[in-house]
Amino acid sequence: MKQEIVQIALIVPDYDEAIAFYTTVMHFDLLEDTQRSPDKRWVVVAPKGGTGCKILLAKAKNDEQLSRVGNQTGSRVFLFLDTDDLWRDYNHLQAHNVQFQGEPREEDYGTVVVFADLYGNLWDLIQPKTT
Repeated sequence: MKQEIVQIALIVPDYDEAIAFYTTVMHFDLLEDTQRSPDKRWVVVAPKGGTGCKILLAKAKNDEQLSRVGNQTGSRVFLFLDTDDLWRDYNHLQAHNVQFQGEPREEDYGTVVVFADLYGNLWDLIQPKTT
């Protein structure tokens, strides 16, 4: 048996605002933006050069969903982004006023720093140690 998670939904308040952040600030690719109904679009982004999990930007459709924007996991780190150059990405994100929780630090698995996206979702930016 083979299974893999190929996409996760990230609740956002506005499609265009989210697309702008993830493509400009995060340097993700916009893979799809299809109108499904007057109020719903199918918007998928993914890290450049990545072959793994994609993110479906899902617009909140009611107050309950809107209340979850930026805190889908109870303030825990939610997403993990591996990079081949942490300092390049760290400096780029800093230049776009992304908020970090501390400075990059060395761990046994690599260099890591926690940051918040446009909505407050916490991410680990990780440059894994090479073996």
